[in-house]
Amino acid sequence: MPTYVLLGALNHEGRKSLHANPERIAEVRKEITDLGCKVLHQYSLLGPYDLLTVVEAPDHETVAHVAADLHSRGTVEVSTFPAVDVERLVQKLKGHKKSGNH
Repeated sequence: MPTYVLLGALNHEGRKSLHANPERIAEVRKEITDLGCKVLHQYSLLGPYDLLTVVEAPDHETVAHVAADLHSRGTVEVSTFPAVDVERLVQKLKGHKKSGNH
């Protein structure tokens, strides 16, 4: 299954909610799973993003559904990125012709 990285930035209400109910992280993880994704890793971050979640999803539409669902709550902004395994990229680069004058 394809891998995706979700970066979450909590707003004021989201930070208040998380502080009052830290178990909410596990609840959201279950909701993500119920929508068809497998949560591989979750991290709390310092900086402009508060949470990093790495998931596997069957397709872009499924992970887009997860992001839309999380956004709709109004407590977090989520940026979603497809992630390519570096070893697979290396194999792909070795196996294909290069374009241009390289």
